[in-house]
Amino acid sequence: MGLYTFLAPEVIFGQDALEQVGKSLVTLGAKRVLVVSDPGVMAAGWVDKAIPGITEAGLDYKIWHDITSNPKDHEVHKGLEKYREFECNAVLGVGGGSVIDMAKVIALLSSNGGDIKDYEGADKIQRALPPIVAVPTTAGSGSEATQLAVITNSERKMKMVLGSKSLIPNIAVIDPRTLTTKDRELTANTGFDVLTHAIEAYVSLASNPLTDVHALNAITLVFKYLPLSMSSNSNLEAKTAMAMASLQAGLALSNAILGLVHAMSHQLGGLLDMPHGEANAILLPYIMEYNLPAAIERYGTIAQAMNLNIQGLSSREAAQKAVDAVRQMARDLGIASNLSQVGLDIRYLEQLSDNAMQDVCLLTNPRDVSRKDVLELFKAAY
Repeated sequence: MGLYTFLAPEVIFGQDALEQVGKSLVTLGAKRVLVVSDPGVMAAGWVDKAIPGITEAGLDYKIWHDITSNPKDHEVHKGLEKYREFECNAVLGVGGGSVIDMAKVIALLSSNGGDIKDYEGADKIQRALPPIVAVPTTAGSGSEATQLAVITNSERKMKMVLGSKSLIPNIAVIDPRTLTTKDRELTANTGFDVLTHAIEAYVSLASNPLTDVHALNAITLVFKYLPLSMSSNSNLEAKTAMAMASLQAGLALSNAILGLVHAMSHQLGGLLDMPHGEANAILLPYIMEYNLPAAIERYGTIAQAMNLNIQGLSSREAAQKAVDAVRQMARDLGIASNLSQVGLDIRYLEQLSDNAMQDVCLLTNPRDVSRKDVLELFKAAY
């Protein structure tokens, strides 16, 4: 085993963790806080529940929630204007991956300047960021634990991936109660995002023993609890399990990075503005089959983590069973089975393939990928 590092934020996890937000900000030296959220989370009341702790801690705050899903570059600069206008020195993100990624990049530009496009790629951040506290509300992106942020380039209609350990939030405050206001469709899509993170991190070329533990446990939790979480918003056991799965998958992906599913799904999100988890769910079975020859033993271990009966099966049969289980789960959860069902025009497949070949996530995919391979996979998933 070669040299590796493992990066993680401080984590506060459990029911009523939301009440710790104010104290968390104070410990980081916050005085004036930009609270970043989105209209859906605002309507669900979770920002309102965070505010008392902020005021009790003696902090001033400004709420900004003018964000869409798959956050855009022009939205970043609007948020930065609010940060500077209120003379903030800390950022609190309350929401899903879009919100937390937005909080990260507002913090980034506040101290580093320039344009968000300047930071696409890895390790381009030169100056320290102001404190960031992340409160995830979707059990999906794992952004509360990662060194990544994904922002849509609205001109190119492509997602830009920014990577730096500076983007890891200082503190992740994870309260499973925030998952009780999600609808079934969002629960399914975000849950599949968790599963994709865990599977891609586990078979990644950069995986290591620390990422493996988190990835496999996340897979086990998703297969056991995602259907239960979809079935009942009052099932706090299921919500808590999915919150943990999202955190662990986030820790795994942040340190092992991802693979071909995300290289392709990023392009779909940039072009169609479709839910990221839905894109992952459609692509994941096809790409697992493509990667299978390079990761047969690991897929067999994934099948075990899914609690599938693989006794007496060959390594390849066990690996294939994991692929089949992922495809069946997507069906069971009512997720679209192909890209034509989500309104993709077949004429875009060439462009999507070109763009996917530029995505940083390809670097850690277990099997080499050519542009022709990507195009064939897009066609198969269409």
